[in-house]
Amino acid sequence: MQYFVGAYATSPNVSTWDPELETCYYQQLKVMPNVKGLEHPFTGKLHANDDDWFLANIDTTWQFLFTCVPGNMGALAKNPHFGIASDDAAGRAEALDFMRKACAAIAKLNAHLGRQAVQAVEIQTAPDRSKASGSKASLKKSLETMLQWDWQGAQLVIEHCDTLVEGQVPAKGFLTIEDEIAVLTELNVNNPTPVGMVMNWGRSVIETRNTHGAIEHVKLLKKHNLLTGVMFSGVSDQDTEYGQWLDTHMPPTPNAQLMTGAEHSLMTEQQMLNTLAACGDESLPIVGIKLGIRPRSMPLEKRVAHIRDCLAALERYSK
Repeated sequence: MQYFVGAYATSPNVSTWDPELETCYYQQLKVMPNVKGLEHPFTGKLHANDDDWFLANIDTTWQFLFTCVPGNMGALAKNPHFGIASDDAAGRAEALDFMRKACAAIAKLNAHLGRQAVQAVEIQTAPDRSKASGSKASLKKSLETMLQWDWQGAQLVIEHCDTLVEGQVPAKGFLTIEDEIAVLTELNVNNPTPVGMVMNWGRSVIETRNTHGAIEHVKLLKKHNLLTGVMFSGVSDQDTEYGQWLDTHMPPTPNAQLMTGAEHSLMTEQQMLNTLAACGDESLPIVGIKLGIRPRSMPLEKRVAHIRDCLAALERYSK
């Protein structure tokens, strides 16, 4: 099988920009036969640092999965009312303007490659409801508007992020999975291009404080015929360099076959395989990994090894 890779999280340029180093990184990704393409971060333009560099260095055969969460989090840091589920009119309008820019970036990428290269767009149901009001009604209005735009064949999918849970500090604090399901169930009745949902392993575990929470979310989405994909990123319940219950995309725990990784990660190889088993035999359009790296000074070769080993673990399930 082939998988999407959230390469931006593993990049040696997480907080800096060295185009030569990033080119070396992309060259190593290109020779991995099980990389389907990139889960690509959208922050307001096609590439956060250099659109021309990005277009010149991608593999022309890759598929792309746009994720809007980096742009969402950047906007929320400035305006807590930002979000497509925001009950604040200005905050929701700002989020829709952001999504229009994502639509334009997709058109630019497709035009460059001369084909439909973007498979889906992951959207998130901001704002953080510990700081601002968000609702099903506002989310539905936003989706109704967005579905009128030309996404050039890219499917809109909600990536569920952790919601508010009493007694817990949220990582994201967006709408509940039940609210998201309710909106899509109603919206998809007359929608020729149904909106799906993607489960992020780490974010579901952060919300439920239980590794089985990811499987519970998979089963819930399957029950409502909304499961479009699964992205694997880990989390720890201990005070590690990745933080405790933080959405830092912790790699899986190493084992005899998975030589790289991060100790004390709740995402073990067996947990990943159990989650894939819960998805069933059907081939999901979106399956991938997103791995953050600590220490931040880790050299490029070891960063790439994290990706290679984690993908090999997923391959062991498919075989």
